[in-house]
Amino acid sequence: ISVSAFLLNRSSDLDLGGLMSNILHITSPMPPSVNHYMGYRMISSGGKPLAVQYTTNEAKKYQKNFGEIVIDAVERQGWNVPIDTKQHFYVDAVFYFPRARMDCNNYWKVMLDAITHTQRIWMDDDVVCERAQAIFYDAKNPRIELTIHPVDYIGVFENSSQLDEFESNCIGCNRYTRNCSILRNAKSGRIQDEINGTKCSKFKPKKENKEN
Repeated sequence: ISVSAFLLNRSSDLDLGGLMSNILHITSPMPPSVNHYMGYRMISSGGKPLAVQYTTNEAKKYQKNFGEIVIDAVERQGWNVPIDTKQHFYVDAVFYFPRARMDCNNYWKVMLDAITHTQRIWMDDDVVCERAQAIFYDAKNPRIELTIHPVDYIGVFENSSQLDEFESNCIGCNRYTRNCSILRNAKSGRIQDEINGTKCSKFKPKKENKEN
């Protein structure tokens, strides 16, 4: 079973909508767990011992290899979603562990950081909504199959249609031409008391220019 087949069988739950042309499928080898991501060494600083963090060789090797897989997938699959710091992404994963009693939460960090380092999908993984869809066991071929696609929501709005409706109302407000902070913050996903659905309590109609 592949992640694409697994997720397509559950498309009604995921509600991918019209984003099928902007979906990226990537298979990752099993990454180091978060416990094997960073190490610490002691150095002397001003005559005092200091613990310095470093990336383990195991993690460096994985990130280099997986980074090449990501870049190849982006180019081969024609990924065409522009990089935007406000664009969030779902990362759906099906885990194929080599054995039981492994926690999927321990394997996101190294994997997402490797994708971030490529700078081909997002600038920073603070825009990622990671979701484990299933866990299986495959001792012969442990891996993680990923499906990446943009979310429907934009800021605090459920979708682009709701944002367009809200902003079309904003055009008639005297705050709009002054780079309204309420609209700007809403697009950034900040919850504000002034906004209720597509309505803004601070709306003030523009004053019409009177002819002399």
